[in-house]
Amino acid sequence: MNQQFPPIVAPFLWSYDLSRLDLIRDKKRIITNILNYGTKEATDWLFTIYSREDLKDAIRHPLPGEWSKKSLNFWAIILDVSNAKPTARRIP
Repeated sequence: MNQQFPPIVAPFLWSYDLSRLDLIRDKKRIITNILNYGTKEATDWLFTIYSREDLKDAIRHPLPGEWSKKSLNFWAIILDVSNAKPTARRIP
């Protein structure tokens, strides 16, 4: 499912080619970036695109080294997710 992204989310996915991002395949990346860095308008858009369960899953299983502790804790409270812990990125 390749959909055009609204301009309000582009600043939070700045390092990605939006024309190549897919809402389903890349949902964890999209959710992570927008919840971590997004504005109210961007998060409002996110909540219209993804289910609450999709958002919770991104909190329960965070991408390693991607979340700020404050953002992860904030969204864990908002989405009622217990035991959300940021994970460190492993260096091979």
